[in-house]
Amino acid sequence: MNTSPRIALVTGATRGIGLETARQLAEAGVHVLLAGRDPARAAAAAATLAADGLSVSPIALDVTDSASIAAAADKVRAGYGRLDILINNAGIVVDDPARKPSGQALSAWRETFDTNVFGLVETTNAFLPLLHASPSGRIVNVSSILGSISLQLNPGFFAYDYKLPAYNVSKAAVNAWTTQLAYELKDSRIKVNTIHPGYVRTDMNKIGGEQHGELEVADGARTSVRLALIDDDGPNGGFFYKDEVLPW
Repeated sequence: MNTSPRIALVTGATRGIGLETARQLAEAGVHVLLAGRDPARAAAAAATLAADGLSVSPIALDVTDSASIAAAADKVRAGYGRLDILINNAGIVVDDPARKPSGQALSAWRETFDTNVFGLVETTNAFLPLLHASPSGRIVNVSSILGSISLQLNPGFFAYDYKLPAYNVSKAAVNAWTTQLAYELKDSRIKVNTIHPGYVRTDMNKIGGEQHGELEVADGARTSVRLALIDDDGPNGGFFYKDEVLPW
C-alpha cells in the first residue's frame, strides 16, 4: 500500500489565492510544490509555510516560458516520478476598464492569453504524463465567473456592466479547454474541473489603489482545494464555486 503523501503543484503560488491554496493543501497532508516564475520569491513563500511546519518545496515555473515549463516537469519527474494534483492558478488581468471591449489594446489580448490560456494549456500538457502516473490525478483550472458566457449575456448578472474583455474571454477559453480535456480523460484516473474562487480581496482586485472584493483569501482558495481532493467518484468536467455548479 502506498502511504507516501500526495504531491501537488500550484502555479502562481507566491502570493494571494495561490499561496493560500498551497497552505490549505499542505494542511491537508499534501506535499506542495509552490511554483513561481521568480525563484527567489518562490523560495521565500515556501519558507513562510515551512516555518509553520508545512510540507512544501519551491519550484521555478514561468507559464509563459516553454523552457521553464519543461524544466519544472523534468524536476518533478526526477524527484517524485508522478504528480497527483495540478492547480493551474497563475493568471493576470491587464485590461483597461475605462476602454470599451473593442478599444482594448491588441497587446493586452496577447499578454492575457499567453498567461491565462496558452500557459495553462502548455503547463497541463507538460505535466499530464506525470498525472497519468498517479493513482488518482486531479487538475483544477482556476477560472472566473466572468468567463461564463451565459451570465455575461444576462442583464441580471451582477457584473453584466463590468467588462474586462481579454480577461473574461481568456477565462471562457479556460472553461472550454476544461471540457475538451475532461472528454479526453473520461476513461482515465484523472479528473479535471474548473472553478470560480469568488470575488476575493487580492492584489488583482485592487483598483486605483483601493481594495475590492467580498471574500478573504482563505475563502477564495477553498473551492480549488475541494476539487483537488475529491474522491474517485467526484465530478469531471464541471465548473464550480464552492458546492454550486456554475453555467458555462
